Amino acid sequence: MNQAILFPEREWWDETAKAICFPALVNGFQILCAISDESMIRRYGNEKTALENFRQHRWDLEDEAEEAIKAESEDDQGWMWLS
Repeated sequence: MNQAILFPEREWWDETAKAICFPALVNGFQILCAISDESMIRRYGNEKTALENFRQHRWDLEDEAEEAIKAESEDDQGWMWLS
């Protein structure tokens, strides 16, 4: 794991974006990452809430976010969206 990218356990549900949002610390700077509820349902079903699914699959989602960060795949607002 790249020690320069850390994921504190501070995820939250954003009602406006309909997404799970979570921070990444990259060389001391915070980047916001997110995955939509639609993507979570497509991946993991809807038997659990999006937050429950995120917490269950945290490691895989953080690995995916790390790759997006390394690829500099942020949107116009500087967010990393997982699809």
